[in-house]
Amino acid sequence: MSPGGESGAGGAGPAAGERLFAGYRTRPAFFDEMFEATGAPRPHCRELCAALDAMPPTEIAAMREHAERSFLHQGITFAVHGEEGAEERIIPIDVLPRLLAAADWDLVERGLRQRIEALNRFLADIYGPARILADGVVPADLVLGCPQYRIEMRGLEAPHGVHVALCGTDIVRTNDGFAVLEDNLRVPSGVSYMLANRRALKTSLRNLFRRHRVRGVEHYGRLLRQTLAELAPPGVADPCIVLLTPGVYNSAFYEHMFLAHEMGVELVRGGDLLVHNGFVHMRTTAGLRRVDVIYRRIDDDFIDPLAFRADSQLGVPGLFYAYRLGNVTIANAPGTGVADDKSVYAYVPDTIRYYLGEEPLLANVETHLCREAEGLAYTLDNLETLVVKMVGEAGGYGMLVGPHATPAERAAYAAEIRENPANFISQPALDLSVSPCLTDRGAAPRHVDLRPFVLRGRETRLVPGAFCRVALVEGSLVVNSSQGGGGKDLWVLSD
Repeated sequence: MSPGGESGAGGAGPAAGERLFAGYRTRPAFFDEMFEATGAPRPHCRELCAALDAMPPTEIAAMREHAERSFLHQGITFAVHGEEGAEERIIPIDVLPRLLAAADWDLVERGLRQRIEALNRFLADIYGPARILADGVVPADLVLGCPQYRIEMRGLEAPHGVHVALCGTDIVRTNDGFAVLEDNLRVPSGVSYMLANRRALKTSLRNLFRRHRVRGVEHYGRLLRQTLAELAPPGVADPCIVLLTPGVYNSAFYEHMFLAHEMGVELVRGGDLLVHNGFVHMRTTAGLRRVDVIYRRIDDDFIDPLAFRADSQLGVPGLFYAYRLGNVTIANAPGTGVADDKSVYAYVPDTIRYYLGEEPLLANVETHLCREAEGLAYTLDNLETLVVKMVGEAGGYGMLVGPHATPAERAAYAAEIRENPANFISQPALDLSVSPCLTDRGAAPRHVDLRPFVLRGRETRLVPGAFCRVALVEGSLVVNSSQGGGGKDLWVLSD
């Protein structure tokens, strides 16, 4: 490999006669997922690197075209929200897979199992005896004043103690190792892209896929259904499960259709359901059918206009009443969002120690809470080096990347922070790891993260894979698809 210029990702690949990695360069500041600092491929990546480097440019271009055509035919889109409304786009896919060694995945999996156990205990506690608040481990005002805290959940026991049945945790790697960037507990999305990336790429690289003994993710739909079935109300042996969607205008509607199909369950909107005598029923051509488990992709505010927002046209009147009676399971449970609030995130390592008596296997990213005088002062004094986020936002919205912002943008953002400090947290601008991506001049490093998906029923399950998000714009640290990012297939290798 040699130093060379780079251009934006999304090109057709190297020119005729050029090797894919001819101009690839590593930088010591960033952990490279495929190459060591010397430029040599990492041991578990050697075979793939050699095969890709020897692949004719026409074959690489054909592989890319096949992947894009696969996404186009499946209608794999997301919505980008701007000043003039939402624009539907095909999510970009990079065809150079990211490889993860078995030992690395083992650490990630064990850390995620530990984390979801602690998060579920935390939610059961704060809506019950609230011991962790009384003991001062987590500030009571932070939890009780969180917009996602639902007083309606006080005293309610979630089925089998599971408030969080599905979690998508964002994990980054730097030269210091893996760390959790944030937990997504409310309506975590992206798993369809994990599965679609695998299907699009596996056909083109079938022999390499087999030789690397890549672990499968195709059974996720079956595991999701099994998890939801385990959380059905008592005495229900063969539960009726539905996926509740806000409808076609939701940015993740493709995923809702995809997952309903993968599980073999009905995709419903609020108007398809009704509550009668404390039970939820689905309208069908054969009459009403009782519904036992609802995998909801609707935010808390909109699931029941009688319990939450009265103006909601998306939910089901009386749904929360049926939930309180124990006649239907809602996954994830209402009120889980308090545990993925970006301020509460800072206390997750302490909750792991408190409930499990263990040290966290996956570190948190250093976080400064602007609600605290010290955190506010540090943030305002160091905006040019920090990433600042609103505590309740997701998808890369409402965020300032200090090193990439102009002085005017930082000044304007500082004014917002001063106006409402509790609404912001800051973190260092991390040196996210990079992985080779296809550009119009061959392979070039782009920053990546991981979103594995954890399922929690009567036991915890993970498929060995993740939605690997990639910042396709050179130098960008923002991997969200809504902010110019894309995805690539993650190959978790066997021992």
